[in-house]
Amino acid sequence: MISLRLWRTLPIERRPTYGWLLLLACLVMLSAPKSGYAENSPPLKIVAFGTSLTARGGWQPALETRLAACLQRPVKIESVAKSGETSLWALTQIDRVVAEQPDIVLIEFYANDAALQRFVSLAQSRKDIGDILDQLRQRLPQARIIVMAMNPFSGLRGLIRPFVGSYISAHRAEAEKRGLEFVDHRPNWRRLTPGDLAAAIPDGAHPLPDIASEIIVPELVKHIAGGNCRE
Repeated sequence: MISLRLWRTLPIERRPTYGWLLLLACLVMLSAPKSGYAENSPPLKIVAFGTSLTARGGWQPALETRLAACLQRPVKIESVAKSGETSLWALTQIDRVVAEQPDIVLIEFYANDAALQRFVSLAQSRKDIGDILDQLRQRLPQARIIVMAMNPFSGLRGLIRPFVGSYISAHRAEAEKRGLEFVDHRPNWRRLTPGDLAAAIPDGAHPLPDIASEIIVPELVKHIAGGNCRE
């Protein structure tokens, strides 16, 4: 078999046909579409840790898809969340979060703490979220911990949470005091017209999953990926 170097020295009319086949194969390889990401890449593991805004949120699949396309690697999201629960419940679920060994933990636990009928004082809520963050930092030292403020409340569900803003501020302060991250989705919700906002959150608390995905996912992708997005 003639080497490629020798083949190049031969006159064109004497070059064996396989040279053209080799050239064609190279061109095909160069023009072949590249896969989105290597299938053997380790997945980015995320735990969404929260209340019904996570358990019923429906935004996780869209976040998996968008973030995977952005980072060019698989993304897997698990939820440790329960409707109606408070930060007191969250303290009992740390083992479940840690067991997943996530790269990122997304946290929201102010909403039910702020509901008057739950009887979780602002001071207690602040202490609880501080304890949660301390445990996660200690047991998952390499993980990014991101505390979130979700959507606004309205109607009866807003009336029973008259001080929800103070609870959000307390959770944000505890995160920032520890050098952790905070993402506030409320400004993006407020860009909707009053009519669109009411339609998007018909019960005053739980956004429709498709709208939640449109509002929440781009913000999280931007925050998590930063300038590394390759969509």
